[in-house]
Order: sequence, then structure tokens, then C-alpha cells
Amino acid sequence: MASLNRVFIIGNLTMDPELRFTPSGTAVANLRVAVNHRYQGTSGDWVEEASFFTVVAWGRQAEVANEYLRKGRPVLIEGRLRSRSWETSDGQKRSTVEIVASRVQFLDRAGARSEDATAEQADTDLQALGVGDIDDVPF
Repeated sequence: MASLNRVFIIGNLTMDPELRFTPSGTAVANLRVAVNHRYQGTSGDWVEEASFFTVVAWGRQAEVANEYLRKGRPVLIEGRLRSRSWETSDGQKRSTVEIVASRVQFLDRAGARSEDATAEQADTDLQALGVGDIDDVPF
């Protein structure tokens, strides 16, 4: 039987990326993304709700996200869901579901450059990662 584990979300970062490195030197970044959903409630009023997701990016993609993204920036995330379980030091069991990013795409020009980098350098960095701009979003 075939299986599919693919997620697309568009939202805003709720905090700056958290970059760290594995003992072997591989970069890994955690991103927190808020995705808003608006619907009409039973009373006819519009209701807004937010869902919050943890996204994990690896390698060069993690480094670029850490360099160029900041809290509040809109992003498109493509990836897969992964569930993890662990036990805390005091014996409590914990679990989480997170998105492992295969693509992190910046959705605004301001998010694609820092104060020190030119727009041209940022575009070159993004192209090296296979990341385009907002015009590449398929919907």
C-alpha cells in the first residue's frame, strides 16, 4: 500500500529561529510558525483561530533560515510530519509532532535579506538552495 506524508503551511514566525549544531557539526534550526484560520461560527460571527507548529530545518537550509528570517516574517514550509517521544529527567513521558522541513521559502523580500546582505546576494543564496520567491508558490 502506498503512503504519503507531506505538509504545506504558510504562516508567520512567532520567534527568531533557534540554531544549534549536532555533535558532528550539522546545523539544525527550530522555527515556530503560527497559521491563522478564519471561519464563520454558528452565530454568524467570524472566528479567528491560530495553530502553532514547530518546524525543524537541517543543514544549509537551517543556517540560511537563521541568517535571514526573524520573528513576524511570513514563510511557506513544505515538509513531512514526524512524531517523537522521550522521557524527561524527572521520569515524565513527553511527545510532540513536528514538521521536518524539506523547503523553507521566504514570502517577502524583507525576509530575504539582512541589514548586512544585499538583495542580490540573498537571491544568490536562495537559488543555491533551490528556493525561489513568492512567484514560485503553486497556489
